[in-house]
Amino acid sequence: MASIFTKIVRGDIPCYKVAETDKFLAFLDINPLAKGHTLVIPKKEVDYYFDLDDNLITGLTLFSKKVAKAIKKVIPCERIGVTVIGLEVPHVHVHLIPINSIYDMEFSKGKIDMNIEEFIQISEMISNAMV
Repeated sequence: MASIFTKIVRGDIPCYKVAETDKFLAFLDINPLAKGHTLVIPKKEVDYYFDLDDNLITGLTLFSKKVAKAIKKVIPCERIGVTVIGLEVPHVHVHLIPINSIYDMEFSKGKIDMNIEEFIQISEMISNAMV
C-alpha cells in the first residue's frame, strides 16, 4: 500500500507545497514544531534513508539545502535544524525546522497551532524565496 507521502506526490492528498522537481517534493508539515517546519521527500517511495541509492541521497541533500536556505530567508530563526527519523511514515523524509535552540527540535513537545491561511502564506513565502 502506498504511503501517505506517495499519495501526496500523486495528488491524492493535498499539501502545502513549497518546492518540487521531477524527483523531490517539499511541503509544510501539518503538525509543525515551528512555523516553516518543512518535509522534504524523494518522490520515489523508499522506506529507509540509508536504502536510497547514492544519486538519490545526494540529490535529496542538495534539494533540502535549497529549501532550507529559502526557509531561513523568510522565517526568523537562528538556524534551520535538520533531522531524519524515519519511524512515523515508511517513506524517507527530511525534517527542516526553524530553530533558535536545540529544544526547538524536541518531537515530544506539543505541536504549534496554525490555521489554513498561515499554512498558505508560509508555503507561498518559502516557495517565492526559492532561487
